[in-house]
Amino acid sequence: GDAVFVGENPPDAAVINYYQRERHLFGKMKLEILDSSGRVVDQLPASKRPGLNRVLWTMRAKPPRVPPAAQIAAAGIRGPRLVPGDYTVRLTKAGKVYDTKLTVGLDRRAKFSAADRKAQFDAAMRVVALFGDESALMDRIIGLRQALAQTGAAIAEGDPLRKQISDFDGKVDAVRKKIVATTEGGAITGEERLREHTDQLYGAILSYEGKPAAYQITYIDTLKRELDEVTKQFDQLLAQDLPALNDLLKSKGQEPLATPAAKVGTSETISAPGGVGDAGSTLPVEFHISH
Repeated sequence: GDAVFVGENPPDAAVINYYQRERHLFGKMKLEILDSSGRVVDQLPASKRPGLNRVLWTMRAKPPRVPPAAQIAAAGIRGPRLVPGDYTVRLTKAGKVYDTKLTVGLDRRAKFSAADRKAQFDAAMRVVALFGDESALMDRIIGLRQALAQTGAAIAEGDPLRKQISDFDGKVDAVRKKIVATTEGGAITGEERLREHTDQLYGAILSYEGKPAAYQITYIDTLKRELDEVTKQFDQLLAQDLPALNDLLKSKGQEPLATPAAKVGTSETISAPGGVGDAGSTLPVEFHISH
C-alpha cells in the first residue's frame, strides 16, 4: 500500500572501529592510513575515549590547493577517490603501534575495470597538480603586489615614481586576471579564467570513476600550456620591467623590490598503488588496543 521505509544511506566511506580499555591520557596518539607502498595517504581524528570508537575514512586524497578568486571552486573542495587496493590502518599510541589491513574493492555494479579506475585517478591527480601550479604562480603575484603596495605607500603623492609603481602593478594584476576570475557571478559574468576552467574539468573527471575521455586528457594538456604562457608573461615582467623600476627606487633612496622566487606547485603527488578494485566497497576494519 502506501507504507514506505525511510532510513539513512550507508556511509560513503570505510568504517574503522577500535577499542580502548582505558582513556588515553599520556603521549601522542594518531590514526593513519598507508597505501601498499607504506606511504601515509591520510590521517584521521583519533578519539581518546575508552571503549569502542568509530572513525570514517573517506578513501580520498587531499583536496587540491586552489588559487583564491572571487568565485568558489565547487569541485576543488574534495580530493580524488583513491584507487582500489590494500591499505593499512595504523594507530600510534604512546609510542606503540597497532595496525590492521583494509582492502578497498571494486564496486560489483561498476561497468569499468581497475585499470579504468587508475586512469581516472591519474588524470584527476594531474589536475590537482595543475591547481597547485596555478596557486604557486598566484603566490608570486600576490606577494609582489603586496610589496608594490607597501613601497607605493611610502612615496609622496605627487611623485611620478608613485604612478610608475601603480602602472607596473596594473601590468602584474593583468596577469593575475588571466588566472582567476575577479568578479562574482560565475559564468553569468563571462569572466571564467584558467582556474575556473580547471575546476570544471576537475569536476567532470571526478563525476565518473571510469576511464576519462580522450578530450579530457587533451584538455589537461591545453590548460597546462595556457598556464605556461601566463607564467612566461609574468616572468617577462620580472625580467624587463622590474629591474627598471628598481633602478628608479634606488635613485630615490628606496629599497628595491625582490624578485619573487620561482616555485613548483605545492600540491602533494600521490601515486596510485597497483591494486584491483574500486573505492565503491570496502571490508570493515576492527582492531583492539590494550593499555
